Amino acid sequence: MAKTAPDSDKWQTVCQQDELKPGQPVELRIQRPAAEPGAMPLTGFLLLHDGQPQAYVNQCPHLGIELNWMPGQFMDADNLFIQCSTHGALFKPGTGECIAGPCRGDALTALDLRIEGGSIQIRLPE
Repeated sequence: MAKTAPDSDKWQTVCQQDELKPGQPVELRIQRPAAEPGAMPLTGFLLLHDGQPQAYVNQCPHLGIELNWMPGQFMDADNLFIQCSTHGALFKPGTGECIAGPCRGDALTALDLRIEGGSIQIRLPE
């Protein structure tokens, strides 16, 4: 998890640190121009794992589709793993590594994050 970066990098505030609760991921729209006209906006999510915030792009490495089956719903029934709603792939919340499903061995795309003045921020991907 990156906590510092040059001032020239662009950061987006996601939420206040005290708003992030275990088992309650926060979904976000990544504020950047669309790659092409009419393209779907890039989304991500933030979750608390072992007391540490983790942020990922909301995109399954297998098909490139969003993981969640409903807004904010990223975890499996036991709230242990991130789960792709389309084909059930399971990902470790601390690393994003796929441990079950068709993309086994791949990983979610992590987003750099930092905490500034109690706000959790992600670095905007290029």
